[in-house]
Amino acid sequence: MTHRAQAVLASADIIACEDTRVTGKLLAHFDIAAPAVAYHDHNEQKILPQLLDRLEQGETVALVSDAGTPLISDPGYRLVKEARDKGHFVSSIPGASAVLAALASAGLPTDRFMFAGFLPNKTVARQKTLSDLAAIKATLVFYESPKRLKDSLKDILEVLGDREAAICRELTKLFEEIRRGSLSELAAHYAAAGAPRGEVVIVIGPPAETEVRADQLDEALTKALAVLSLKEAVASVTYTTGLKRKQVYARALELSGKK
Repeated sequence: MTHRAQAVLASADIIACEDTRVTGKLLAHFDIAAPAVAYHDHNEQKILPQLLDRLEQGETVALVSDAGTPLISDPGYRLVKEARDKGHFVSSIPGASAVLAALASAGLPTDRFMFAGFLPNKTVARQKTLSDLAAIKATLVFYESPKRLKDSLKDILEVLGDREAAICRELTKLFEEIRRGSLSELAAHYAAAGAPRGEVVIVIGPPAETEVRADQLDEALTKALAVLSLKEAVASVTYTTGLKRKQVYARALELSGKK
């Protein structure tokens, strides 16, 4: 933990955290006496107004997560949004993030990436989410639980094709492991080995130019044309798919009935 993070916690009037028992150990280790209050999805409606009231009174509220960074698949979005909406100063103290740690270690393109949080639990919803992301010309990053990894890899391989990928687990911990290979290799490994231990980050390389299928282009254009002008839809789909603008424009004209 950085000296700046320690100083911020020590100067806070109250610390909002996911689990006071977990954060309590951290505070005790650094001899920080600030009181902690549990703040998570299940008690947000009750605790959020209390935290905002304390900000209105001029107090300093710190927000921490059990692991990683607040708001990144962790609680805190509504608190930060409403605090900013009310004119309060909000500052982020950079720290551990599994997304960035995985990207930095996976050996896959990092110039452009998309973090999509946790994949849905159910197969149909998971495949729908993956289908929506299939044409994006960027490295994809997901969080996943160990018990769902095998099924998720099967769906990812089926929907996205056999891309290069990495499975990263226990990041920054004693038993950190990063397994790199094609999706077919990784799916076969975890189908045989079973669920690993520890939370998992899945990093998937971007599609090759030829991986954007005609039906995916049509789906992306149809969605874009429903809410955007033809020019805006073409620009949006060209950006997300990486296809030539001329190709996207020609197909957009056909779908919109203007050709």
